Amino acid sequence: MSDKQLGYSAEELASGPFRTYFAPEIMPVQKQVADALQVGGQATELFPPVSESYRMADAGYWAIETGYSRGSDGSLNVFCLTEMPGVSPYMWDWWFGWHGCEARRYKLWHPKAHISAQWADGRKDETYIGRTSLISEYLGSQKKKAAISFVAPSTMGLDETKLTEQGEVAICARIGLPCTPLKAGWLLHHLRPVDGGSEMRSRMWMGGKKVAFGSQPNPISPVLRVLLRPFSNVLLPDANEMLTHNAQEMAHLAGFLPKLYAEFGANTKGGEDEAS
Repeated sequence: MSDKQLGYSAEELASGPFRTYFAPEIMPVQKQVADALQVGGQATELFPPVSESYRMADAGYWAIETGYSRGSDGSLNVFCLTEMPGVSPYMWDWWFGWHGCEARRYKLWHPKAHISAQWADGRKDETYIGRTSLISEYLGSQKKKAAISFVAPSTMGLDETKLTEQGEVAICARIGLPCTPLKAGWLLHHLRPVDGGSEMRSRMWMGGKKVAFGSQPNPISPVLRVLLRPFSNVLLPDANEMLTHNAQEMAHLAGFLPKLYAEFGANTKGGEDEAS
């Protein structure tokens, strides 16, 4: 079964609808990522908290765009900048709705790590905000499962009108444990146009005070957080591996996303066919 294994089967490689886009080899990570991996973990204080997500739509860069930290409370911060020549932000907005409908699409994103993705509601329409994607993938050598619940950018404090005016896209979600109300953190992928394409600024805030139940906005009590730490840690990978995985999948897909979008997504709701 395609949703039980890594890679494409011989049958899928011979006749599957996406076979020409399945590229089994992953390129080396971009220089800024290699540099960050060499530096290793950094002080948590250098990483703005999730409460400052609204700043992502401002011009310029944060002091750290690529790197990671592990807090004494078990929290994890992973930031990653990915350069994407020839890619428009809207292509990624389309991708996040399109890829979750079946495993074969999800595997294109990271052929050496992704196993399956499906919408929890069982629908096959290509939208993502307000829906939960159930994924299975490898982070490093460990197989992980997670429930990615996508929310509107305004949920994380971003000005959606400002994003639209600037030609930007913000993909926002809560990271949870499947079949439970436990939420282990937040993720945000901010895409903005640059000369020749776009750049993705990824942010993942997990563990510690980000652990919560359901949709409640406030963190759980410190005592309960300690009791639940073993369960939330199921979702928390090694920070080095999480940064590497994010950098690999984003750059890998960006390499053929314009052609994929032209074939399968260019006629969807009001998207632009080319990067600015």
